[in-house]
Amino acid sequence: MKQTIIAVICFFCVSSLYIQAQKINHPSLLYTPQRIQQVKQRMQHEPKLQEAWGDIKKTADEALQKKDFNRLDYLSLAYLMTDNKEYADAIKEILLKAVEAESWGDVEMMARIPAWRSQLGMAHKSFLSAVGYDAAYNVMSSSERKKIAEGLKRLAVEPALGDWLLEPTRIHSLNSMGHNWWTSCVCQGGILALSLQNELPEVKEWVEQLHESLPEWFDFAGDVLQQKAKSFDEAGGMYESLNYANFGIQEALLFRIAWINTHPGQNPGDIPQLAKLPSYFSQVCYPRTGMLHSLNFGDSHKNVSAESSMMLLYALGVKDPTILWYIAQVEQGQHRDGFFLNRPMGFLYTPDLSKAPAVPQLPTSQLFADFGWATMRDSWEKDATMLAVKSGHTWNHSHADANSFIVFHKGVDIIKDGGNCWYPNPAYRNYFFQSQAHNVVLFNGEGQPREQQYSGSTLRGYLHHLLDAGNVKYVLANGTGPVSNNFSRNFRHFLWMDNVIYMIDDLKTHKVGRFEWLWHTNGTYKKSGVDVNVTNGNSSVVIRPLYPRLLAKSDFVHDYPEDLYWEEIQAPTEDLKGTETYYSFHLPAEVNRVKGLTAIILKETPNEKDLPQMERREGQDWIGLRIRHKGKVTDLYINQLADGRLMHSNSWIMPDGWMTDAYMFAVSYPEGTEAKDAKDFFICHGSALRRDKETYFSSLAKLFVIQKEEDKKLNLWIDGQPKINASFRSKKKPVRVEVNNKRIPVVYKQSQLSIKLVDLVISQNFTS
Repeated sequence: MKQTIIAVICFFCVSSLYIQAQKINHPSLLYTPQRIQQVKQRMQHEPKLQEAWGDIKKTADEALQKKDFNRLDYLSLAYLMTDNKEYADAIKEILLKAVEAESWGDVEMMARIPAWRSQLGMAHKSFLSAVGYDAAYNVMSSSERKKIAEGLKRLAVEPALGDWLLEPTRIHSLNSMGHNWWTSCVCQGGILALSLQNELPEVKEWVEQLHESLPEWFDFAGDVLQQKAKSFDEAGGMYESLNYANFGIQEALLFRIAWINTHPGQNPGDIPQLAKLPSYFSQVCYPRTGMLHSLNFGDSHKNVSAESSMMLLYALGVKDPTILWYIAQVEQGQHRDGFFLNRPMGFLYTPDLSKAPAVPQLPTSQLFADFGWATMRDSWEKDATMLAVKSGHTWNHSHADANSFIVFHKGVDIIKDGGNCWYPNPAYRNYFFQSQAHNVVLFNGEGQPREQQYSGSTLRGYLHHLLDAGNVKYVLANGTGPVSNNFSRNFRHFLWMDNVIYMIDDLKTHKVGRFEWLWHTNGTYKKSGVDVNVTNGNSSVVIRPLYPRLLAKSDFVHDYPEDLYWEEIQAPTEDLKGTETYYSFHLPAEVNRVKGLTAIILKETPNEKDLPQMERREGQDWIGLRIRHKGKVTDLYINQLADGRLMHSNSWIMPDGWMTDAYMFAVSYPEGTEAKDAKDFFICHGSALRRDKETYFSSLAKLFVIQKEEDKKLNLWIDGQPKINASFRSKKKPVRVEVNNKRIPVVYKQSQLSIKLVDLVISQNFTS
């Protein structure tokens, strides 16, 4: 009997210890004692943190007088920093009053069928309540804790997790709402549930279900029937626009940190996408003098930044120096929702930036092929030049902007996106979302069908074949799918050579009609002859249409009936406080096939006069340019037979003594020398380049190639096929060969260098 009693006592002791182990030691969600101690230590030698704390305490003191629910985060931090019980008592009073509410639901959402009991407003209230409950927990009586916990479960936890996660009440799926709303509603509801576990043991199972489900959100691969895009690109990042990508990711990371903090010693599992996010956020930003700018494709603004997600990633152990560099670029208070130093999360989670690198160790170009963005820049220094191109999916926060682009130059988005506005405003659906607000080509005044805003683009756009060879960069945009109601070909090539971006449009439509090119500029617009100058401070570019026609030389457009004429169109500004002008270049002729070639000349200064000289040239089945600038000549050829008009016959042309089947190629050589001795080539979709019975390039399949030869070294950048056997002419055997920035063995015979690639990886192991 005695042994039985001892056994029972031991059982209850073990059970009690197990139960205690499951309890949360408040505070432990986000404003942890460790974070508080760290920031107090840093304040001793970081004046900016001292100043930020002064701002936070001032806001908290104001909230203390007003009993402001929306400042629960400030009151919580103030209490944990000072141990002043007045703040904790105010938190308790605010929460006790809050749980008396009948509902935290939104009237408009509740009217839907089935009713949406939870939404973003509730998610934000859940976060504030969780932070407050966690902070003030130890000053509450057990009855107060229970009352608040039960009220918060009724008002927020059960509606949020019930609508988005739990059976049998779940109404949403990742296919319908698996973007920023999902993580915000479910993860903030989950953080609140975490805070209530001691009083409501039943919510622990809900929390664990959410924790196990979170990787599904990151892994969502899209679907065909509802035309929903894959959420995360293989190279990192999210298609929704930077604004909503950052928001959705931030909400997920907040829950992950809170779960880890409340489950010490437990393995949180791996989410591989997290390691790629620092590169993504950096590649879509533009460092400049002043506040950091970012790409504003879709429903975003160029002032929006992702420092919140970057801080949380760093806190999760992603110690990428790129994160420190990025946060150091962000100007305090530059957008509405940031984690800035004088806000509680920024105060606690901004890492020490003293070791931030001057520039990130990232490539100067990046292709996000899964969701159709690409960026190319001439350096990572501030106020450099960046070209960004988009041609992906259209739906939700992703606008009707297939093949659109933005040019940042000398600190300014000199060729810009039209922007966006608040969704209920008619200007959003009638202008900002539509093709007219972007730098695209219209046909008979039409861009992408308006229904794509609601139904998505059944056929999406794509970007391909990004090459970056320093002063020569290239990417191909295919926007045919989204405009396939009118177009059978809508290709846009971006070839950036030295200080000029050449934009080549390959267009074909189902019927004869009129084409027009749209330009959204940010600066003073001045037409001068066949050029347009756009200037904003030190930033200045020249827009020079070259094919199919030049701009009419003067305002007397009736004297130039075949040339492009222009139209000034008024549209609302992004802030809806006025109007601005964008420009349309019209081709008067009615045709169904056209090649457009426009040069965007990047000026060093607004007064620069030494601009490239461009001569339009044409021959049998080709058009092109001869460009002269600073002692260099570049011949650019566009093959008129290589645009899909031939089926089984190959597209051979013979311009200026060359023979090639390339869609487009360029050759550069010093002034005074001959083209046949050139060492720099660009080949777009070609299988051969020959001259005088010599082979300069050969591949069985057509490839995209940049070739540079200098100081006995041959550099090649190649894309186009998974398996490549190619040869390149070199008068002398190179001492070093690199392909796609990797050194390979030199295989050379009779003026030909042999290159073999498998899956675009060098076929032999070779270290430099």
